Amino acid sequence: MSGLLLRAADRAWTAWKNGGGETATVALFPEGAGLSDFDWRVSIARVDGDGPFSAFPGIDRTLTVLSGGSMALNGHVLTPDSAPFAFDGGEAVQAVVSGGPVHDLNVMTRRGRFTHSVARVRGPVALGGVPAVRLLLALDSGYRGLGAWDALLVGPEEVATVTGDGAGLLVVISGV
Repeated sequence: MSGLLLRAADRAWTAWKNGGGETATVALFPEGAGLSDFDWRVSIARVDGDGPFSAFPGIDRTLTVLSGGSMALNGHVLTPDSAPFAFDGGEAVQAVVSGGPVHDLNVMTRRGRFTHSVARVRGPVALGGVPAVRLLLALDSGYRGLGAWDALLVGPEEVATVTGDGAGLLVVISGV
């Protein structure tokens, strides 16, 4: 396994932009950027209840529920088994949480500079050298060297293979 290992235990939790919850940054570019000047950002949030999302004009977002109950975003219901949901970060989005707190993965890219795609993948993953950064987030401990919510950041042209017991589940983010 090559790439930069980003351990879940090393993440610091901070308040949301709108003050309505907490988030932990998984990876950010450029390093040290803030919420108003990042080019791309991947984070995990804990959502305990209903409320508005922070607006990020000019940002493309994709949300994936990692654990917990369900969360409806303007009527689009997300669960830990549903596909990632892409939307315009500048839209007014209202979340309605059901069945207990939800942890979600939030991928944001600045429109016109970066694009991204997000997919859930089960089993071994081999990534060949491509001219884009990829980030893999383990959803469980079914992969060698990765615990639940650990991430592997694979840079442009790097090659990485992630193996395990065959039952592991990853979220693969491409294009950041």
